[in-house]
Amino acid sequence: MAARKPKQTRARPKQRARRSRPSLRLLGPIVVVVVVGFLYYRPLSTYLQTRDQLAARRAEVASLQVEKTKIDEAVLRAQSLDALARQARRIGRVRPGEQLFIVKGIKSWRKAHGQP
Repeated sequence: MAARKPKQTRARPKQRARRSRPSLRLLGPIVVVVVVGFLYYRPLSTYLQTRDQLAARRAEVASLQVEKTKIDEAVLRAQSLDALARQARRIGRVRPGEQLFIVKGIKSWRKAHGQP
């Protein structure tokens, strides 16, 4: 009985072809994931920036509401029309028809002229 040789030469090229196919199968989903990630990057970054800006604006609104409350309380504490007018002028308010003048350097002028 003669022993026959198995045909290994034909099986090797098929195995090599099979080995290269899985890498191609993995490349497709990776490319899809990269493209989807690229397409989502800009809207996601814009969303995050807008969210941060919204938080900053909400904080600003809250601080302005606190300031408004303080001003409203100061106005309510005024006992006379003259006191109300003084407080309004301190925060830069004027009556209709009046002009606001801001004088700078009063402290240095007082020092130069010997006034307390």
